[in-house]
Amino acid sequence: MVVDRRSVLALGAGVALAVAVPAQAQASTITGKLRELEQQHQARLGVFATDTGSGRTVLHRADELFPLCSTFKTIAAAAILRRDQDGTLLDKVIRYTKEDVEKSGYGPITGKPENLANGMTVRALCESTITFSDNCAANLLLKELGGPTAISRFSRSIGDPVTRLDRYEPDLNSAEPCRETDTTSPRAIGQSYARLTLGHALGREDADQLTKWLLANTTGDNRIKAGLPAGWGWGDKTGSGKYSTTNDVGIAFPPGRAPIVIAVLSTKKDFPNGTADEPLVVRTAELVAASFS
Repeated sequence: MVVDRRSVLALGAGVALAVAVPAQAQASTITGKLRELEQQHQARLGVFATDTGSGRTVLHRADELFPLCSTFKTIAAAAILRRDQDGTLLDKVIRYTKEDVEKSGYGPITGKPENLANGMTVRALCESTITFSDNCAANLLLKELGGPTAISRFSRSIGDPVTRLDRYEPDLNSAEPCRETDTTSPRAIGQSYARLTLGHALGREDADQLTKWLLANTTGDNRIKAGLPAGWGWGDKTGSGKYSTTNDVGIAFPPGRAPIVIAVLSTKKDFPNGTADEPLVVRTAELVAASFS
């Protein structure tokens, strides 16, 4: 899918999304339903969604901090794309060990025998990081960028004052309540994804490449995508961690309309070993999509 930026507001570095305040009655209705969902699922739920055509928004705990988890991987790939000024970085081959894969906790692509034997290009690592959420690939990208804090610096450079990364995979997924490290807010991460794919934080070719990787994601079928109307395109990056942390952030492409940015972050402070609550994310997506129909 090719992104038509002419139909989207300019979302360059340092520029917030232009938003219009929804009708009070509509805002109260969806906020009430989201609060009910929180109670039903014993969760804390954060939502930021905006129709880039009309500027209408859905906000719920949009500025509260939530564990970032694997949603940082899109930002890591974007930072690599922006650094590759002469076209050589993406073709660089990175070699690593089986121990690197094991330490990361998850390496479905990096762990393949042929990749362990031959290494992988930075381009392939970016793709694996987003489309398969490969932790080892993400750690290798972080090392190439100079460490986890490079994500924080890159986020600041595109106008995101909140998103921060402090640790490597899998430690960054510990998601303890009240932790400030390795966190973001629904508004911050949603706007960052918008700037990177629809705005001018990256060059057009790089932004389109990033969008293609998001559209090819294999980990989000049971999250926001499952709650969107049939026929909507959807490109995203999921994230999961301790305390039932269940995240999904991406861009929806409704037919004949401007894209819709959606960020859903959730966590449960009383369930440190709880599993991901995907039905909560699906129902949230249904409510958000309905509010824009």
